[in-house]
Amino acid sequence: QGQLVESGGDLVQPGGSLRLSCSASRIVFSLYVMSWHRQAPGKQRELVARIFTNSSTDYSDSVKGRFTISRDNPSDTVYLQMNKVQPEDTATYYCNAHLSNIWDYWGQGTQFTVSS
Repeated sequence: QGQLVESGGDLVQPGGSLRLSCSASRIVFSLYVMSWHRQAPGKQRELVARIFTNSSTDYSDSVKGRFTISRDNPSDTVYLQMNKVQPEDTATYYCNAHLSNIWDYWGQGTQFTVSS
C-alpha cells in the first residue's frame, strides 16, 4: 500500500511564495504520474499540476505561469513551487500518485492559506 505525506502548508501574504513537498513511500516512485490537487471550502477538488514519468508537465489555467511542479526520483519526492500567490489559491492541497485505477494513492492534504 503506497503512502504519500504532504508538508509545507502555511499562511502566506498575497504575492508571496511557498513550496509544498510530497514524500512517497512503498511505491516505485519513478513509474508514477504525480500530481497536485486542491480543494477549497464548498468547492470540488481540482487538478492543479501534473508531472509525468518523463518529467513533462501540465498545469491548470489558473496557476499556469505562477506554479511549478517538479519531481526528484532519488528521494521519492514531488514539489509544488507556488509564486505570486493569490487569496483564491487558498485551499487544502493534496498529492496524488497514479499508475493505474488500482495503483492510485492520495495524501492526507496540507492547508495553504493566502491572506494579508
